[in-house]
Amino acid sequence: ACGAAMEEGEGLLSVDYEVFGKVQGVFFRKYTQGEAKRLGLVGWVQNTSHGTVQGQVQGPTARVRELQDWLRKIGSPQSRISRADFSNEKEIAALEHKDFQILK
Repeated sequence: ACGAAMEEGEGLLSVDYEVFGKVQGVFFRKYTQGEAKRLGLVGWVQNTSHGTVQGQVQGPTARVRELQDWLRKIGSPQSRISRADFSNEKEIAALEHKDFQILK
């Protein structure tokens, strides 16, 4: 948004995530994409070879926190999340992705 003042403390955040548990084959990526888009976030999500789901999310700090909560506790209806790890959290000047993609 050009020239629109961001509220104090409402910078853009980037964070990497990895979700452990029964998170593959349960539409976890599709639901994550849907939730991220609903929150207006960008980034990506993909399955790993060791049975987890990982990705990166970027957007306004408060919205990123909402998705982190969702990844920790909710996920897709059939999923069973044992834990979600977050790393590389940093403030960014601009979004590095155009939308939220499911990577193969």
